[in-house]
Amino acid sequence: MEFAFDSRTEELRAGLLDFMDQHVHPAEATFHAQLADLDDRWAWDSVPVLGELREEARRRGFWNIFLPGEHGAGLTNLQYAPLAEITGRSIHIAPAALNCAAPDTGNMEVLAQFGTPEQRERWLDPLLSGEIRSAFAMTEPDVASSDATNIATRIERDGDDYVLNGRKWWITGAMNPNCTIFIVMGKTDPSAARHRQQSMILVPRDTPGLEIRRGMEVFGYDDHEHGGHAELTFTDVRVPVSNLISDEGSGFAIAQARLGPGRIHHCMRSIGVAERAIELMCARAESRVAFGKPISEQGVIRDWIAESRIRIEQLRLLVLKTAWLMDTVGNKGAHSEIQAIKIATPSTVQWILDKAIQVHGAGGLSQDFPLANAFAGIRTLRFADGPDEVHKNALARTELAKHRKGDDG
Repeated sequence: MEFAFDSRTEELRAGLLDFMDQHVHPAEATFHAQLADLDDRWAWDSVPVLGELREEARRRGFWNIFLPGEHGAGLTNLQYAPLAEITGRSIHIAPAALNCAAPDTGNMEVLAQFGTPEQRERWLDPLLSGEIRSAFAMTEPDVASSDATNIATRIERDGDDYVLNGRKWWITGAMNPNCTIFIVMGKTDPSAARHRQQSMILVPRDTPGLEIRRGMEVFGYDDHEHGGHAELTFTDVRVPVSNLISDEGSGFAIAQARLGPGRIHHCMRSIGVAERAIELMCARAESRVAFGKPISEQGVIRDWIAESRIRIEQLRLLVLKTAWLMDTVGNKGAHSEIQAIKIATPSTVQWILDKAIQVHGAGGLSQDFPLANAFAGIRTLRFADGPDEVHKNALARTELAKHRKGDDG
């Protein structure tokens, strides 16, 4: 079993680490300062320093490296994993600097895989070039969205148009005025088979009847650095039939195709978040003195540091195995492993962040360190792309099926 990365991955890792050290980390404070000076703080991608980072990322060949095939760098999941991890060390700006930030990544994948040539030209091309942002409108406040078949927003055919009515929330990036296109999931045929009732359709931001109601907060953070999470309403929103993605009834299948890569990308970046937390924890433990000695000499602190290293190494191996399976047997063949990393990653990284916050004392709760903000973001991942309990239920069902099959044999 080979644990080393291939030569191309090592070359890209070295170049990306240099980009992070020379450009991204020095720009973090500038990014937040420039963001605070914006007339519209939701327009986070408009800050000048991010534009400079994007130009440098393009020059170095790191643009759109998440995307396989003709539109991206042609990397495998296994090759992209350590690169995504590196960007997670500066989660607010590094993914965006490479045009590898969610939810645009998943939306680009949907358009590349399922979009018509006209849809790709109008929406995918400007997303690939970083000219616009996008959002994915699936979750709803009035139903249990952990079961995607519950989606209640209606998409009804009316001549050459579809008409949308419904309500969405936690729509990431939607507060950003540069988010110009929404991929919306709704029901086109409530009488069809359970997984064939839903469809996906493209809705431009300026369509009459689409209202951005408010930004949502997570533990008091509004996440304006990523364009926020919004509540939306659709009231007799009318778009052309040509805006439908693929066929009527294919929405659930498209959602599953989108969420698999999205889940592993979140996990890859989250490992980088955890590595940054361990670095901060160690630095703080060495620099703070209590009861006559550095707190790094306290047994409980050393236990947290050791446990953090063990847990992140275990998690990384599981994520890399999942990436390898996605490359070799496909997303469907890696389904159980994708569920496993989606369960394990947020809780593992949340535990590490909690210990890093504790080592920092009250400072760890403040805006002076990135830990509290990161904790809020990681805690969100226990809901995003499906809550823990849904993934555990499905994973256990698979295990039970294998056990029963073994008994029958």
